[in-house]
Amino acid sequence: MRQLIVTAFVSADGVMEAPGGEEGYRNSGWTWQGIEFDPAAYTIKGTEQLEAGALLLGRKSYEAFAPVWPGMTEEFPKYNSMPRYVVSTTLEADDPRWPATVLRSIDDVAALKEGDGDPIIVHGSAELGQALADAGLVDRYNLLVFPLLLGGGRRLFSETDKATQHLDLVEHEVYSNGIQKQVFDVVR
Repeated sequence: MRQLIVTAFVSADGVMEAPGGEEGYRNSGWTWQGIEFDPAAYTIKGTEQLEAGALLLGRKSYEAFAPVWPGMTEEFPKYNSMPRYVVSTTLEADDPRWPATVLRSIDDVAALKEGDGDPIIVHGSAELGQALADAGLVDRYNLLVFPLLLGGGRRLFSETDKATQHLDLVEHEVYSNGIQKQVFDVVR
């Protein structure tokens, strides 16, 4: 069985919406606002890419990444060559610039996870990440927690009323700019 990892930039109050400047959110681009750059804080991104065997995105994230990531061959060489999947009930065809297999349901993701291979990594995709967590499919969270409070915005975790989910902190580090790396395994 493959491991499913959700990776996210998140504020201290749990918001993950529009960290890189996506339109439509009042705090868009918050990861670069007033936080000094420390390359050490982003080494986890390179590690994720090397360890991943597939990339899984929700439709909105896929539509945001597809026009941009194919040209980022230095930053994301493996993501541009590995299998990509997008979960959507509405997407008619994938973007020919960045082909992906369209999955129609969380059950399709569960079936993909049942196979053999390296981890499946989920970038961005708040709605999808919440649905995967609610379905019990997430095995790990790789988080970069930024030292700021954003108030409103799409959150990493859903507000579904469900049983307590325990996490095991397996790796952590605090960087010179206050960003914290937190890697949690989901306890089953």
